[in-house]
Amino acid sequence: MNYKIEEMKSSDWEQVANIYLDGIKTGKATFQTEVPTWKDWNNAHINLCRLVARSNNSVLGWAALSPTSSRCVYVGVAEVSIYIDEKHKGQGIGKSLLQNLITLSEENGFWTLESGIIRENTASIALHKKCGFREIGVREKVAKMGSGMWHDVVLMERRSRKVGVY
Repeated sequence: MNYKIEEMKSSDWEQVANIYLDGIKTGKATFQTEVPTWKDWNNAHINLCRLVARSNNSVLGWAALSPTSSRCVYVGVAEVSIYIDEKHKGQGIGKSLLQNLITLSEENGFWTLESGIIRENTASIALHKKCGFREIGVREKVAKMGSGMWHDVVLMERRSRKVGVY
């Protein structure tokens, strides 16, 4: 499949939101229960590091960074969000998006990327490992979803070898 990794635009929001909603419906991609408005999502994510995988006019997946803290000492640390359209999973799009996001993050001074992944989301854990993330811990039974079942979150981290202390 031919696609390009490009900067996310506000005009991509409807497709990005639909992919996010599909992730919510899986019950293992996020603890969110509904898609935020563009305004709320936009305010919660770093402007410099937002990407989509695009084929023609279709968004196949997206990745973005959000700050982990408002404290100035954590300005180089961000949390990864990555979602792939259900029809396009397993085609290398996630790996391409995440690798491009890593490069873009380093170009913008980020030295640590973090992800908190629901333990049942084994595909996302494997993707992060392929892209240089390591497991740094597990938050056991940290949240429960609508079913009332408690879930663990695997904490993953990638330290840059280009930016910060390495």
